Amino acid sequence: MSAPLFLVDSLPAEATYTLDGPEGHHAATVQRLRAGEALILADGRGGTATAQVTAVAKGSVDMTIGERAFQPAPDPLLVVVQGIAKGDRGELAVQAMTETGVDEIVPWAASRSVAQWRGDRGHKARDKWAATAREAAKQARRPWLPTVAGDPDCSTKQVAARLAGAAAAFVLHEEATERLTRVPLPSAGEIVLVVGPEGGISDAELAAFPDATPVRLGDAVLRTSTAGVAALSVLSSRLGRW
Repeated sequence: MSAPLFLVDSLPAEATYTLDGPEGHHAATVQRLRAGEALILADGRGGTATAQVTAVAKGSVDMTIGERAFQPAPDPLLVVVQGIAKGDRGELAVQAMTETGVDEIVPWAASRSVAQWRGDRGHKARDKWAATAREAAKQARRPWLPTVAGDPDCSTKQVAARLAGAAAAFVLHEEATERLTRVPLPSAGEIVLVVGPEGGISDAELAAFPDATPVRLGDAVLRTSTAGVAALSVLSSRLGRW
């Protein structure tokens, strides 16, 4: 089993370090690490350091720092505009997309989104997506932490502007004739993929995205919680990430 990963604000400069706070509690109490075991520290911005546990206390872990490394940011970046879904489907999508390699997630207030993110509720929901992405990134041992866009409910107009500035833009749509497995992909920049909510993407929204190519994955219609994951799998394979 690979060493567990814990996120820190910045990698320690010294040869020894004490991991405390929520991550220290998780390491000591949840993971139950013991002296001699290995772990990985990551700053979520490409920096990592291997470490070995020397002592465990209540809510903290002492360690010696080993090899440090840095992994450049992925290029092209994979950005998913995810239609806001009801219940826990949005969080399921965020979790699985993070594990699959998404670099940024943009919550989108689509016309057919049942759930509405307004006011404090919107910010809380957005923060929940960010927390889900953080935990999924740790589970997947990712050195780069995916970001969740600051705007809790990006409008269709804002999405259209994002698509216009992308190196490549695609909309998953069941009536599309192009296959994601065959469309040309850029070697750099942003690849932005739009995934609709449970009710799908309306004709008006599709018309509002003239800079995006409608694509499909196959003949089956996938749920909003799985469509982005499937598309990211295709893109990760085609880009050589997998």
